[in-house]
Amino acid sequence: MNKSNRLDLLLPNGRGVWIPIDHGMSDYPSQGLEDTELLIRQLVSAGVDVIVAQKGVVSHYNHLCDGSNTNMVIHFSASTRHGGHDASRKVSVGQASEVESRGGLGASAQVNIGSEGEAAMLEAMGQLTTECHHLELPVLGMVYARGPNLNPVDGDSTNGVAHAARVAFEIGCDVGKTTWTGDEASFAQVTSAVPIPLLVAGGAKTNTQDMLAMVEKAMRNGAAGVCMGRQVFAHDSPESIAKALVMIVHQGATAEDAMKAVGL
Repeated sequence: MNKSNRLDLLLPNGRGVWIPIDHGMSDYPSQGLEDTELLIRQLVSAGVDVIVAQKGVVSHYNHLCDGSNTNMVIHFSASTRHGGHDASRKVSVGQASEVESRGGLGASAQVNIGSEGEAAMLEAMGQLTTECHHLELPVLGMVYARGPNLNPVDGDSTNGVAHAARVAFEIGCDVGKTTWTGDEASFAQVTSAVPIPLLVAGGAKTNTQDMLAMVEKAMRNGAAGVCMGRQVFAHDSPESIAKALVMIVHQGATAEDAMKAVGL
């Protein structure tokens, strides 16, 4: 299977609902991750396109996706809450050659631009995109504009978010994870900055209605879908919120209609 075929599975019709559940590496206990098997079964039932997880989780639970349209992507960046001043420095904990044998369909890595250790994180992501290029594997770039050294260009209404998306594109990622900039005009600048699909993050857990309304606005302004974890797995009903996201992303439903349809 070549990269194009894999991307078609991960982003059917160019759109995707991706749910990262890799948070247990950095923080645990984490609300919603206590029963990982149940959570994955709920996400598969909801019809999400991708579950992003650390390689041990993918190896152990990829069989739960058998017979469904849900696939798994392996996240190869890691740090923990115990890292002190180094906690935002993500290190690489694997290689692209592991992806298929562990049951994944693609790879993922994270860079925090503006954080200490940025150069090493960029190097690790570049190495991953090189390996995946030779293996025809898609790569998700989670590039965030955060950290004490963040220095946006004067007049940048996106506060570095457009630059973060550009980094993901220029380093060779096939899909980028981005953040909502607070308004539609500036978010449109982010999505127009790159030719690769961008998936909007959910951010800190917040009001469900506000989050879904944000997704609706993001889709209206060039987003290809969502890549959000805590907003889903820490919700009282992960399956319902995931179904609502599928409706907004794949069916063009409004946030209000999606909430009504799934009983939120």
